[in-house]
Amino acid sequence: MTRPITCSLCEAMCGLLVETDGPRVTSIRGDVNDPFSRGHLCPKAVALQDLHDDPDRLRRPLLKVRGRFEPVTWPVALEAAADGLRAVQRRYGPDAVATYAGNPTVHSVGATLFLPPLVKALGTRNRYSATSVDQLPHHVAAATMFGHPLLIPIPDLDRTQHLVIIGANPLASNGSLMTAPDVARRLKAIRARGGRVVVVDPRRTETAQVADAHHFIRPGTDVFLLLAMLHVVLAERLDRPSRARELALEVDALHEIAAAWPPERVAPATGMSAEVIATVARDFAKAPSAALYGRVGVSMQEFGAVSTWLITVLNLITGRLDEPGGVMFTNPAVDPVGDKGGYTPDRIGRWHSRVRGLPEFMGELPVATLAEEIETPGPEQVRALLTHAGNPVLSTPNGGRLDRALAQLEYMVSVDFYVNETTQHAHVILPPVGPLEREHYDVVFHALAVRNTAKWAPPLFAPPDGTMSDWEILSALTERLQTGWSWRTIQQRWTTRARRRLKVRGMLSHALAKGPYSRGTPEGGAPLTMATLEAHPHGVDLGPLVPMLPHRLKTLSGKIHAAPAAIVGDLPRVALGLEVALEAVRGATGTLLLVGRRTMRSNNSWMHNSARLVRGKPVCTLLMHPQDAAACGVADGMMVCVTSRVGSVEVPVTTTDTMMPGVVSLPHGWGHGRPGVQLRTATTVPGVSINDLTDDARVDALCGVAGFSGTPVAVSPVTR
Repeated sequence: MTRPITCSLCEAMCGLLVETDGPRVTSIRGDVNDPFSRGHLCPKAVALQDLHDDPDRLRRPLLKVRGRFEPVTWPVALEAAADGLRAVQRRYGPDAVATYAGNPTVHSVGATLFLPPLVKALGTRNRYSATSVDQLPHHVAAATMFGHPLLIPIPDLDRTQHLVIIGANPLASNGSLMTAPDVARRLKAIRARGGRVVVVDPRRTETAQVADAHHFIRPGTDVFLLLAMLHVVLAERLDRPSRARELALEVDALHEIAAAWPPERVAPATGMSAEVIATVARDFAKAPSAALYGRVGVSMQEFGAVSTWLITVLNLITGRLDEPGGVMFTNPAVDPVGDKGGYTPDRIGRWHSRVRGLPEFMGELPVATLAEEIETPGPEQVRALLTHAGNPVLSTPNGGRLDRALAQLEYMVSVDFYVNETTQHAHVILPPVGPLEREHYDVVFHALAVRNTAKWAPPLFAPPDGTMSDWEILSALTERLQTGWSWRTIQQRWTTRARRRLKVRGMLSHALAKGPYSRGTPEGGAPLTMATLEAHPHGVDLGPLVPMLPHRLKTLSGKIHAAPAAIVGDLPRVALGLEVALEAVRGATGTLLLVGRRTMRSNNSWMHNSARLVRGKPVCTLLMHPQDAAACGVADGMMVCVTSRVGSVEVPVTTTDTMMPGVVSLPHGWGHGRPGVQLRTATTVPGVSINDLTDDARVDALCGVAGFSGTPVAVSPVTR
């Protein structure tokens, strides 16, 4: 039997055709009838079969007894989990329990819908997620400018004539906050229609190698580049009127801001000449249609919020915002924004972390502070932790410190199907079914896609007896925490009264009925319902992105805030940062700047147990420019010691001129050599964790996002 599904491993939402023989997967290939991905798939997709068959993937709950995991029944595990967390709260207060949600949470419709009620039931302010080590600044800019953190403008890749990419590598990521399957084809199409692709990055990435132009930039200095680009556009009157600009307040303030940032002032700090900066700005502003796009290299730094705001400002003043070929807002069938909104600058930092005073946003604190919140005695000290689909030991800054802190917890519960670097600290592990055994709808990524589509996929395989879906696990914990009922009572209640209502399908059906296509699709089709999606298993095409302003705005004023007070108020810190960067350039004494990287065959930290993805030439090496290697006394293939303020790792070096001199790179997601990990394939190719080097003291003071980009390190040969 062959069935269409959607790959749930990354943001691209590629359509797949999966052939099965009974309970076995026999082949996975791209679905040419999927209207969005049109047959594209990447190497990760075929690893869904490996994940489904992986003997290390947990199928039964585990309870730690005298330091060892033992399988137990679901009633025992669920009651132990809920009761252990609540017992800590009874002793120390609600904030003594922290929560952490990992990236795979948003790739599961059940978790997306049912984790928030569980977190609410715990009633803690110590909430954390992968957001604060990734895209948080984009949410801050969207919320303060447009009224909601998910109103992120998306590049209209399929119609733009000029694409500028800063700090992103979509050929490896398949797009990020820009859901776009087969990015390679889409970038090639830009050039085929006479357009240009320009990349600014400290590494000549896979994307840069197919672009029309690539410019090196020193890590962490994107904010200075963007301010200088704003200066050029406004000083040379290259800005344009547009419908979006007519809706914008505070535009005059941008002229005063930009006046202080000519390219000549910032060029030495960025490593780009003033002439190149001006050319990038002019070409972008003068193109018939253009989109400026930045991602992790821009957001994961100490000026991430200001940088992402400047990207949107440049799109706004050059007439690119909400225009075809520019950056546009989606109109998703299931809208996570809905009628919600009204975010204002005073909603940043409604409360702060206990130890360092880092700000809250969207109800979460920056995860860079989690370790110290566990370690530091006092009222509201974190003493227990609930994780969902996350591995913060490998994905958050100073992972070694967090690893040690987790060992101090009085209680820990993990909803996860692996014993990994983080969950090995848990007292209870509750494993959900695998991706092929649950229903799927991308609530979040349809809202971030370069085209409006919708697709529902029922489970490929029925969940085996004795297993639970993530929404069932989360609902059971929520009910136990709210009511104290036994597992037996909860199960009876679901069966007799509420189970049908709780099912994910019913919630999506309700959301579709409230959505923009409830009365019909753009081409005059019938209303979009669950029955429609089930009748179109390859997906439904809802057309290209269309202008959505002012309707899509959620600000209290009904206007765009071009210069939000919270962000503009951070500009004096940016000016001080420029002086620090210039001083570092003038006094350079061999310190190198570390950046991360992604590869197509890797997916954060949790796909390295697939033998087909990790075979071949090792990818966990330190990339280093040959002249830097020579200065450090190392050569290609040698083992080197990389040291930062917080730790050191030993790793082989690869010399390459794709790196900017003065910059080195390690991949994200490795480091599987820690004791207690039960991943037989991953531990044979452990690599090292870049986050044993990244510094939890380096954060964006405005929003608290981790400052990964540009960690100062020293490199020396391993002599033994």
